[in-house]
Amino acid sequence: MVNIAVLGYGVVGSGVVEVLKTNRISIKERAGKEISVKKILDIRNFEDSPDKHLITSNPDEVFNDESISIVVETIGGTKIAYEYTKRALSLGKSVVTSNKELVATHGPELLKLAAEKGVRYLFEASVGGGIPIIRPLSQCLAANELNGIIGILNGTTNYILTQMKNTGKGFNEALKEAQMKGYAEANPSADIEGHDACRKIAILSSIAFNQYVDCRNIYTEGISSISLEDMQYADAMDSVIKLVGIGKKIENKVFARVSPVILSKQHPLANVEDVFNAILVSGNAIGDVMFYGRGAGKLPTASAVVADIIDIVKHAGSAAANTWEVKDYDNLVNKDEIETSFFVRLIADQDQKEKVCSNISEIFGDVKFIMLQEKKFSEEIAFVTSEEKEGKLHEKISILKDNKSVKDILKLIRVEGN
Repeated sequence: MVNIAVLGYGVVGSGVVEVLKTNRISIKERAGKEISVKKILDIRNFEDSPDKHLITSNPDEVFNDESISIVVETIGGTKIAYEYTKRALSLGKSVVTSNKELVATHGPELLKLAAEKGVRYLFEASVGGGIPIIRPLSQCLAANELNGIIGILNGTTNYILTQMKNTGKGFNEALKEAQMKGYAEANPSADIEGHDACRKIAILSSIAFNQYVDCRNIYTEGISSISLEDMQYADAMDSVIKLVGIGKKIENKVFARVSPVILSKQHPLANVEDVFNAILVSGNAIGDVMFYGRGAGKLPTASAVVADIIDIVKHAGSAAANTWEVKDYDNLVNKDEIETSFFVRLIADQDQKEKVCSNISEIFGDVKFIMLQEKKFSEEIAFVTSEEKEGKLHEKISILKDNKSVKDILKLIRVEGN
């Protein structure tokens, strides 16, 4: 029998206990041993829980128990979770986590410590909930030179954008609905401002490109400024708006970014809707491969955690050699050096629109103008630029702003893969 401890009895932690109980027989068959939850660490009171006899508020009952060989960390955050993870690994206990923030911030240190102690630090559930992606990247696709990742990595924002597109709800109304359905937190900033997706693309890029990508240095932009008018323009372009994380290998460096993008309806990610996530990975041998499923939720996430536990039990005695190399130079390519194209919306003096359009063509060269017939768009000019380095495009937009007939630049949205 293998004894484990679960740190945190919230949504994911209780889900882990539930999955281990419900699927006890099949898990034993797959792991080769019975897996038993010996302790649950949580400072809260769970008098009505069927597992209350396992719950303790004393961490020493977990860490000083030599019979506990695996610790499951589902506390979240980077303070207590970091301290407990380090303590467990230092004591020779393997750790499994769903904590994307901790992995993205302290991954190199914790992976190195696990390797030094001959144990495992696994985090399949930190990206994509129940979607298998960490293990495929590090094992199944190991023969490939991976060169690119693009993904819808946050179910909350994807639900909001889907509702805006399909039902005509504004951003605030769609967000409120997501909160009512439990898809968004009371404080949704980590989701809607792109921070959650940023941590996930940092983890995926670190694995795919064999070097640590620090989430704190990734350009991140959320969806709170996306309007129904933007959606209408995207539809007129036979496209949709999605919040995506992108990672690319560029020589010995990495480019990573999180932002809303306009995607052609023919793009593989365009039809991924509601709370679903999808990750498209490109390799030199396999070509493109996509992973799709529910990116969050109690049982899908718990399923990924338990899969990591089973992996550790099946391979007992073997320590993972996976570590993330921390480069001694700035290994992130600045977004201004990357070629992209922009969708641009602006307001111009109505009697000067023709001249402004001519000025746009002079500044940007080959552009595609997008026309909408509704009266509310009568003062607007919208266009898509050709691909060019982003820094150069911003310079050209600054020049356009100097045109006195341009009242305001309403929106800049990147266009990807169209």
